Amino acid sequence: MEVLSSRMLLRPADPDASRSFYRDMLGLAVYREFGPADDPGVVFFLGQGFLEISGRSDGSRGAHLQIWLQVRDVEAEHRRLVAAGVPVRRPPRTEPWGLIEMWIEDPDGTPIVLVQIPEDHPLRRDHRTIDI
Repeated sequence: MEVLSSRMLLRPADPDASRSFYRDMLGLAVYREFGPADDPGVVFFLGQGFLEISGRSDGSRGAHLQIWLQVRDVEAEHRRLVAAGVPVRRPPRTEPWGLIEMWIEDPDGTPIVLVQIPEDHPLRRDHRTIDI
């Protein structure tokens, strides 16, 4: 599998406390924010990867960590993984936010989302301007 980008997804019981901990106490730099202003998802730089804090867990320990892997072609990975005997939690589908996602899990049950960013998605647009 060719992974183009990756991140750890943290679904905290208290998102405000977690955002504050990683931003203010650890001092991680913010890569991007998304969602509603009063409860944003935040993606932090984490060395060669990213840490995304978004959503909420039910508070039970260990059930709030997920792995996010960006791939070129989710459908191709779906076919390959099914042929290899990997159980698929949820087959590929386009989410309301425009990304194509499918879900699998590792042998310990850690959820893994495989994500494809379509060509026309805003994450693919270069918003910089060049003045010549």
